Amino acid sequence: MSETKTIAIIGAGIVGVSTAIWLQRDGHKVILIDREGPAAGASHGNGGVLASCSIIPVAVPGLLRKAPGMLLSPDQPLFMKWSYLPKLMPWLISFLKTTNETAVRRRAAALAPIIGDSLADHQALAAGTGAEKWIEPSDYLFLYRDRAHYDSDALGWSVRKEHGFAWEILEGEAFRAYDPIFAQTIGLAARVGDHGSIRDPGAYVKALAAHAEAQGAKFIRAEVTDFVRENGQVTGVRAGGETIACDAVALCTGAWSKVLASKLGLKAPLESERGYHLELWEPSVMPRAPVMVASGKFVATPMEGRLRLAGVVEFGGLDAPPSRAPFDLLERNIRAAIPGITWKKTVEWMGHRPSMADSIPVIGEVPNIAGAFVAFGHDHVGLTGGPRTGRIVAQLMSKTTPNIDLSPYSPARFSA
Repeated sequence: MSETKTIAIIGAGIVGVSTAIWLQRDGHKVILIDREGPAAGASHGNGGVLASCSIIPVAVPGLLRKAPGMLLSPDQPLFMKWSYLPKLMPWLISFLKTTNETAVRRRAAALAPIIGDSLADHQALAAGTGAEKWIEPSDYLFLYRDRAHYDSDALGWSVRKEHGFAWEILEGEAFRAYDPIFAQTIGLAARVGDHGSIRDPGAYVKALAAHAEAQGAKFIRAEVTDFVRENGQVTGVRAGGETIACDAVALCTGAWSKVLASKLGLKAPLESERGYHLELWEPSVMPRAPVMVASGKFVATPMEGRLRLAGVVEFGGLDAPPSRAPFDLLERNIRAAIPGITWKKTVEWMGHRPSMADSIPVIGEVPNIAGAFVAFGHDHVGLTGGPRTGRIVAQLMSKTTPNIDLSPYSPARFSA
């Protein structure tokens, strides 16, 4: 590192907080700015799995054919606020153009360096912060009805194999011996080792943020509205009616990044994939490890005192209120997957995943503006990839070259 800088980080989710901690470790001064506070959005409400093998995008071959039927069925994990469709269409057309094998492989190759070693990345980030206690090493299981159902995901598993992931197939009694709580209709599990989960994602990110503050980070609760530039260099941000001086800035506001990115000259095809979760507190049974139930495309993750069910995709923008149907679907799905499960209380949440039309996040320095960096667009793997992304941004800001090819994430691909 050549010099100590004062760096403003916009967004106090997992990406922003990770960036702050790594910058501090590199010797920089940090100002963390968020309109609500640490872990107020998807960093609180995510599925909690450190899903290293989740390099396969939502946009897979066959989605275009299946989507209309999924949208019309209350039992499928895809929903639409129909009044939002006209505004969504440009993004949706670009997104659906990626439902091919070439795009799947391109996205997997881009995501693997960011999320492929997530457990170790989180352990390195959290070391000495007090947040370590929330990290739980575990398996990650994908549950299928039978061998034919598993084989229908052959492309995804072949791509994972190409990127070094290994798994064990548990069928019939072998799966029952591993975890007997699931329905007989679930006859096969693909067990991927060396994964992990966060036992309370909100508490975890807040603990990381508290550590950053204890190490000298200044937290400002305000909404950033613009950037201050002089001679092509960022010199500050405007927030809460004031100008906050800085030497560089990192934009890490997830699904809310589009407007501020446009002020940096980026025309990012970013949309909210509205995600839902149900928390079942004090459940009568708990899975042995986090599971992805393939038939319902939802995750069930054991957490502190509760089982969190997360999944479902709804398109409807950032402003519309939650819908009832996704919550009802998650409850029907867990009752089908774990017959007889009971619990003491239910907590509901809806939030916003930042989804790029090409399913690849935007990470790096903005073209033609010195000191302006961005890191957003991780769709379903923001928690998983947050620590590695934050490390990459901190390295770039410290004039250190990360040991991966950054070209897939380049902000230049969206320069207006």
